[in-house]
Amino acid sequence: MVITVVSDVLGAENNGTTIAAMNLIRYLRSRGHTVRVLCADQYRRGEKDWYIVPNLNLGALLNAYVKKAGVTLAKPDKAVITRAIDGADVVHIITPFALGITAAHMAKKRGLPVTAGFHAQAENMTAYIGMHQFRFANWLGYQLLYRWFFRHVDAIHYPTQFIRELFEREVRHATPGHVISNGVSDSVQRKQTPRPKEWGDHIVILTTGRYSREKSQDTLLRAAAVSRYRDELLLVLAGQGTKERKLKRLAQRLPNPPIMKFFGRDEIIDVLNACDLYVHPAETELEGIACLEAIACGKLTIVSDSPRSATKAFALDESCVFHNRDPKDLARCIDAWIDTLKNDPEKLHSYENRYTESAVIYRQSECMTEMEKMLTEASACVKA
Repeated sequence: MVITVVSDVLGAENNGTTIAAMNLIRYLRSRGHTVRVLCADQYRRGEKDWYIVPNLNLGALLNAYVKKAGVTLAKPDKAVITRAIDGADVVHIITPFALGITAAHMAKKRGLPVTAGFHAQAENMTAYIGMHQFRFANWLGYQLLYRWFFRHVDAIHYPTQFIRELFEREVRHATPGHVISNGVSDSVQRKQTPRPKEWGDHIVILTTGRYSREKSQDTLLRAAAVSRYRDELLLVLAGQGTKERKLKRLAQRLPNPPIMKFFGRDEIIDVLNACDLYVHPAETELEGIACLEAIACGKLTIVSDSPRSATKAFALDESCVFHNRDPKDLARCIDAWIDTLKNDPEKLHSYENRYTESAVIYRQSECMTEMEKMLTEASACVKA
């Protein structure tokens, strides 16, 4: 098939949406499909099967904010879009923003099948303006996503049943949905990895994710400050983003300065395998591939019970769950597992083994096969 993949946000693989998109592109090409990629990644200009539109200019202030978030945004160019979609068997939209919406409408006018991924919760967007706690703002966000975009597509890829149920409940419509995990790369595996020397004898707790309000790294920093083991803890906050300055201010109250940096793909797998515990404190999480990667590496994983996060479903039991945005309860949970680490390592190892086994169903090779099937079925149905 000829498949056009459209993404307003692509670029460096420093966020879950981009990683999911690039994994899909690589897999489909490995299967012999011609994959055209429509995006605003200027460094790809001139490469075969890459169709590049201009970057969206939001003005100096907002441009700087978007850049700090580690992404780029696309400005629709109908001439480029036409070249990218003409002759395609199916058009798959990664994100329902300006480029994706325009490409979807143009493809539908040509009678082309259109599929779409659901990779952004309304809460992800309302969090940027500090309104993610307002139910009406989130409800309105879902209504607009449905009305402007998702009601026009032939199939929707939901990474989790959680987000499908949430979206259909909010818009009060059944949708042509397919629940398929974005998947964990087969290269992400449990292995023996030497600890970096700079970690010393500290108990190392890792969290990964964009530095943003909804990822809630601040909850982990506050929890570490009130932990019984605060003097022994070393936090690793893997990521980058707009809240870096605020997080560094919070970190000043800790005895051991956290390591805050963005790690490359190979680096983060080593860090995952070498750390002692993994905490995923996000209050808004559509799937949480970073959390699944920790589980695939056999890490004891602690998650939030937020009703807006899918990751609570990954916890083995209540001993691995803390109350959303409650630093004291997170500290309680962390301290309990450090007690186990020190006094009952066999119990900790049994949990690590169970986590490793639970990750098998999220292996990327299986998930990508399901994605290919969805695209093929959508193409066949429209043509029929």
